[in-house]
Amino acid sequence: MLSSPAPTKPHFPILDGLRGVAAVTVVAFHLLEAHATTHFDLMINHGYLAVDFFFLLSGFVIGYAYDDRWNKMSVGRFLKLRFIRLQPMVVMGMIVGAICFYFQDSPIWPTIHEVPVFKMLLVMLVGFTLFPLPLSMDIRGWQEMHPLNGPGWSLFYEYVANILYGYVVRRFSNLALTMLVVLSAAALLQLGLTSPQGDVIGGWALTPEQIRVGLTRVMFPFFAGLLLFRYKKLATIKHGFFWCSLLILLVLAMPRLGGENQVWINGLYESFVIIFMFPLIVFMGASSQLQGKRATQLCKFLGEISYPIYITHYPIIYIYTGWVHTQKPSLSAAYPTMLLAFFASIALAYGCLKLYDEPVRKWLRNKFLVRA
Repeated sequence: MLSSPAPTKPHFPILDGLRGVAAVTVVAFHLLEAHATTHFDLMINHGYLAVDFFFLLSGFVIGYAYDDRWNKMSVGRFLKLRFIRLQPMVVMGMIVGAICFYFQDSPIWPTIHEVPVFKMLLVMLVGFTLFPLPLSMDIRGWQEMHPLNGPGWSLFYEYVANILYGYVVRRFSNLALTMLVVLSAAALLQLGLTSPQGDVIGGWALTPEQIRVGLTRVMFPFFAGLLLFRYKKLATIKHGFFWCSLLILLVLAMPRLGGENQVWINGLYESFVIIFMFPLIVFMGASSQLQGKRATQLCKFLGEISYPIYITHYPIIYIYTGWVHTQKPSLSAAYPTMLLAFFASIALAYGCLKLYDEPVRKWLRNKFLVRA
């Protein structure tokens, strides 16, 4: 007789929607980033902090989904569940990156046409595993650990956090977890205040400095999200999706602070957003209820495409960035192409979700989680 895996718990629909809001904002940020000349004229200036928001959401949801299941679930089963949820789109993201790679040849990446196909395919195959690539395998020139699809770095650290949770941190008392979160917050604050550019951006290269940034960026938000779940005493907040979405957009779009001579002010702002604002937004979102069919459908759609759009949009961004550096259009002249890239990213994500991700995950669950 076959038994199905334990049923999943109901989602927090507003948190799903907020993940989608942040993911769509990331796409807009990356498109506008192609036109920036410095950190100071970058629009949606703190858009990269959406990654830290994703980490915090992930920690909260992991706690909600798994913290009370360890008496009947092994670490191996937990990791299988996470692998099935995340890995299919990791593979698809690398395939999209490989398909788009040679179309990105441009003044900003002038040696792409010199990369042998076999080397590009080798990078793709390693990318399927999410094992970080050394600088010697950088086929783009940006020192990315996944040069076909840059955002793969954050999924690598997502797996690191999941492994730490499954083997170690899930056993922590609330006091021990609080101490870990406080120490991680201190490390994040120190990074923000001492960064030469006054930000917490980074984590995508396999170098000691960038590994430190990546670990610092994942440790506080992920385990702060877990701590928030454990301590949560939800309130009742009306119109939570609207207010939380507005807060996300405001903190991400805030102009850069401090100027060139006081960059630490910007680092302090970004640390404040991650340590205080993002937990507040998640708390508000978890404390709210959706009202109306349209709001429910919108949050469902945004939640469904949030991960696919995040992990597949960057190859399109590479092409767009290469086009900008080749054609050098003004921002106003680039808007039609920018909108095309924006909606193409959404369409690609939705197509990958329905035609690939959902069927593959269903097959994997039936193959590896349903037992005799």
